Amino acid sequence: MIRLWLILGAIGAASLFLILNHDSGSTAGVPNDEFASIVWYGIWGLMVAAALVSRRGAWRESIRNLVFWLAIFLAVTAGYLYRYELQDVGARLTAGLIPGSPISSRSPTGHAQATLFRPQGDHFTAMGEVNGKTVRFVVDTGASMVVLTGHDARAVGFDTQSLNYAFPVTTANGRTTAARIRLDTVAVGAIERRDVEAMVAREGALETSLLGMSFLSTLSSLEFRGDRLVLTD
Repeated sequence: MIRLWLILGAIGAASLFLILNHDSGSTAGVPNDEFASIVWYGIWGLMVAAALVSRRGAWRESIRNLVFWLAIFLAVTAGYLYRYELQDVGARLTAGLIPGSPISSRSPTGHAQATLFRPQGDHFTAMGEVNGKTVRFVVDTGASMVVLTGHDARAVGFDTQSLNYAFPVTTANGRTTAARIRLDTVAVGAIERRDVEAMVAREGALETSLLGMSFLSTLSSLEFRGDRLVLTD
C-alpha cells in the first residue's frame, strides 16, 4: 500500500506541473497534451493494479481500492479540465491577500502578460519594481509619465533634495511641480522596460506613485475586462 501512495504522490505532482506549465506548452520537454495522456492512462493503470494487488478473496478491499482510485482519477481529471477556472480563483485569492499583485501569464501569441485585479470601487493598483525595488503604483492612463512619490524615489536610490522641481504637473491634490528623472528599469510582473522617463513629485503632493504612459504606451495592448486589467508586452 505504501508503494501505491508513493505512486499516487508522483501522479499528483505530475498533474500539478501540468497545470502550472500550461502556458509554456510543455512539461518536462513533453507537449502538454501528450503529458496529460500519460497521466490519464497512468491513473487508469494504477486503478486496475490497486484492485489486483489485494489479497485473494478480499473482494471488499478490492472494491474499496477501485472506488478510491476512481475518485482520484475523477478529481485529477476535473482539476485539469477546469484548470483555467482554478488559475482564476488562485489569481483572485492572491490579489485579495496582496492588493495589486500582478498575475504573470502568456498570451496565445506567446507575449508576456500581467493581469491586475481591482478591488470593488477602487483604482487598479500594481505592485511593480523600479530599479529592483518594490513600488506600489496606481495605474493612471491620464498621467503622461511614471510619477514617483518622494518616499518611493528615495527608496529606489534618488537624492530627492538635489532634484530640480521645475516642471508643472496636475495631480488629484491640485497643481504642483515635479522633477524629471530617468529610471533604469520599471517592471510589472514579467513585463520590464529600461531607461523609462519619469518624474518625482514634490513631498506631500502625491500619496501613491503613478504608473503612467511612459510605461503603459510601450505595451502592445492595455485591456480592461471588468474588474481586471490585462497588460500585454
